[in-house]
Amino acid sequence: MAESRHSIFRQFAASDWNGFLKGVEKEGLRVDRNGFIAQTPHPEALGSALTHPSITTDYSEALLELITPVCSSTPEMLESLRNTHCFVQQNLGDEVFWPASMPCELDGDASIPIAEYGSSNTGRLKHVYRQGLAVRYGRMMQSIAGTHYNLSLPDSFWDIWQGALGDQQSMKDFKSEQYFWLIRNFRRRSWLLMLLFGASPALDASFVDGVRHDLSRFDERSWFGDYATSLRMGDLGYHNNAQSSLNICFNKLSTYTQTLDRAIHTNWPAYEALGTQRDGQFIQINTSVLQIENEYYSAVRPKRTVQSGEKPIHALESRGVEYIEVRCLDLDPFSPVGVNEAQIDFLDLFLLDCLLSESPRIDDAECSLLDDNYKDVVSKGRNHELALCRAGERTPIGEAATDILDRLEPLAGVLDGWNGGDVYRKALSAQRGVLSGDSQAPSARVVDAMRASGLGHKDWTMDMALKHQSTLRKEGMDAGVEAAFVAASKSSIDEQKRIEASDTLTFNDFLEQYLRS
Repeated sequence: MAESRHSIFRQFAASDWNGFLKGVEKEGLRVDRNGFIAQTPHPEALGSALTHPSITTDYSEALLELITPVCSSTPEMLESLRNTHCFVQQNLGDEVFWPASMPCELDGDASIPIAEYGSSNTGRLKHVYRQGLAVRYGRMMQSIAGTHYNLSLPDSFWDIWQGALGDQQSMKDFKSEQYFWLIRNFRRRSWLLMLLFGASPALDASFVDGVRHDLSRFDERSWFGDYATSLRMGDLGYHNNAQSSLNICFNKLSTYTQTLDRAIHTNWPAYEALGTQRDGQFIQINTSVLQIENEYYSAVRPKRTVQSGEKPIHALESRGVEYIEVRCLDLDPFSPVGVNEAQIDFLDLFLLDCLLSESPRIDDAECSLLDDNYKDVVSKGRNHELALCRAGERTPIGEAATDILDRLEPLAGVLDGWNGGDVYRKALSAQRGVLSGDSQAPSARVVDAMRASGLGHKDWTMDMALKHQSTLRKEGMDAGVEAAFVAASKSSIDEQKRIEASDTLTFNDFLEQYLRS
């Protein structure tokens, strides 16, 4: 098509644009007053981690996950997230909510309690999956926290966009094709998000006790990367040697689901040697490269809401991609809720441009280069002399980043013109300030704040945690909103009991049936 996708988009009328649909899943550890990971059960006041719609746990019993509903604006989403934080903070007692991605003080794997979800088959399956992660990778890396940002575009947009492109596919196939178009460009540019939003350049010494690493000593209890932006996304964070053999293809839905499905049904010798049970207790769901789809670590995922008992792969195959999940975001330790408005608005602009820009298929050679760029920025992004590989040439990181921001400027103007404000230009300007040095990247800000305070990673983060807790407890929430949270907690506990009472299969039979499906 001779006319660019950007040109086609600019021909939309203001009334054609209904904005973005968005939501956040934000993790964070519960920590005691000594800065050590909480050993207590999930607070009963927060409801059932199995069934509560907005408050659950991730890997650990101490690792909370707060989930917003699908929202139509950034202020609406942040208000929902803040209300959930307020409710959590009011029900933590003497514990605090850790605001950094890299964890508090730990004492090896045994100090990290695996999340419990009750006695139902569904709850036990979730627990066994996490036991599998423990025997495969250890629990330490599972104590890391992050923010997952979910974004989609409304049906009204897809109807107009498909017509504008002259596409004749089914809507399901068209949307899936377009989301993978976006994902390919996201993979080309995701290094920029690590530069702008990476916020985990330091960690507590207990996290790397006995582990070889190349970090620099900050103080007797802390290490940091001299130029790192995100230790969470580096070699000390999420990693999986077995998955390096997968070659998950992000070019289209069919190859993505096929390669994931193959991984779930391909035995891995090291996992096979472990077996699925030890002393009569299940220690992993299966011995495959992946137990389930969620075990695959990636910076972005195509997603579809699953129905009860449905696997994510089957949901994608039967109904197509519904939204994309950005998984590479560190917690912003300076924000009481872990994210900020300018960051979210910039992400919307960035992701829309990924959809509107040309997006050829990614071959193996380009895939390797993209991975290298990403790893370099994660480990060395604050080094101004770093050069990235772009179009076969090495380009200084500042120049490469500025080029992307420059290409976003016209799109920001279009969206602001339709919306009647300057939201996107302001979000873009905030990131230009990071590149120009007028403001600091979060990773640099963390290191400088630690130095200015004279505190190491644990004590500085604990100080921030207490400040956020004080802010949110004083702020409180509307009485009606609080009552709704209390009701949701009680309802979720009742729902868990109902699920437990309705089970008719033994767990062995349930698991066998699950694996067959």
